[in-house]
Formats: sequence, C-alpha cells, structure tokens
Amino acid sequence: MSADAKHAGPEAAKQDFALYLTLSKELLKFIGQEDIDEFLSLAEQRGKLVDRMKANPATEDYRKTPECQALIDEIHPLDMQLIYKAKSWLNKSRRRNAAVHAYDLEPLNPVGNIFNKRY
Repeated sequence: MSADAKHAGPEAAKQDFALYLTLSKELLKFIGQEDIDEFLSLAEQRGKLVDRMKANPATEDYRKTPECQALIDEIHPLDMQLIYKAKSWLNKSRRRNAAVHAYDLEPLNPVGNIFNKRY
C-alpha cells in the first residue's frame, strides 16, 4: 500500500484542509517577519499537501460539505494576503538588490572588468 493510499478517505480530506489552513496562517506569520527560509520551507510543505489532497478521491466530496466551505471561506482571504505579501517582499527585495548594485564600481582596467562582472 502506497503512502498516498494510506492517507486517503474522508477523514484524511478533512485533516488535509485543516492542515492547509494552519500552514497558510504560518506562512503569513513568517512572510510578515521576513523569515524567507522558513516561509519557503512551509510553502514547499503546503505544495506537497496540495498534491496529496489532489490524489485523495475523497477530497472532492469533502469540498461539497458546509464544513469544508467554511474552511475555504477562511482560507481564501489568507491566500490573497499571501500573494500580496509575497509580491511585496519580492519587489522590496529587488529594489534593495538594485540599490546595492548601483554602488558597484566599474574598474578602470578593462581586463579586470571582464573578470569582475557578474553574468
């Protein structure tokens, strides 16, 4: 029996949605703290969870329940916040990176320029 087969059925679907909600809240916390390493680790875990949810045939049936719809209504705004905050962090990071590289000095020696330039 595969690992996916062990984690299938209506109870697993219910647990997966609850875990997805928890991971979403944690992702928001870490992106807010700009702890990107932890954020990326949790994002990877959530991606694997989504794959597991897709592999579970009971997920579709559970999605139709009022209990799951309530979870989805709670998850959706969190996902929107995550997208906004991740884009905001990425833009801020790009600006910082551009500011740092604005101070890069071009060497006077053209030969040295070939070896010092980043490609």
